[in-house]
Amino acid sequence: MDSTLPLPWPGDDIGPIVLTEEQIQQRIAELGANISRDYAGKDLLVIGVLKGVFVFIADLLRAMTIPVTVDFLAISRYGPTEQTHGVVNLTKDLDEPLTGRHVLFIEDIIETGFTTHFIMRTLRLRQPESLNVCLLLNRITRRRIIDIEPAYVGFEIPDYYVVGYGLDSKERYRNLPYIAKFEPNKR
Repeated sequence: MDSTLPLPWPGDDIGPIVLTEEQIQQRIAELGANISRDYAGKDLLVIGVLKGVFVFIADLLRAMTIPVTVDFLAISRYGPTEQTHGVVNLTKDLDEPLTGRHVLFIEDIIETGFTTHFIMRTLRLRQPESLNVCLLLNRITRRRIIDIEPAYVGFEIPDYYVVGYGLDSKERYRNLPYIAKFEPNKR
């Protein structure tokens, strides 16, 4: 997976490229085709959580060939202590109703699963016709909540911190067109 392609700008804390722009776009085209096939003729509502998913969801929507409605949630997480680890708070709710609709929750990365579990539980209470998950990166090694089974997975990823393609470190590097290891202490 690692590549030695040049970076668009120098960065002392950006490590090797894990997924190239071409690899990402090829996989998104496949995901878009699969989703379009599976939801043909259905009222599909795609939901994402701001901010990390915005790049992925934009490209995925363009890869779909069916009508789709889009909505976003925003959350805040608490977690500096064991007592608050995994506590999620909804800061922006959906504008679209879910009752009786087919809902596809789009996620950039699932690690522990706490956030996704919270969101899926919240969405289920709104009685959608169906509810599935599509994610770009799946990091099984950190999973603590095991009842999450995504319907669509872009890539399995090892246990290291990555940035780019919407993923950030302190709000930086979201605009990289690829996904790279983040190595803040590599100097």
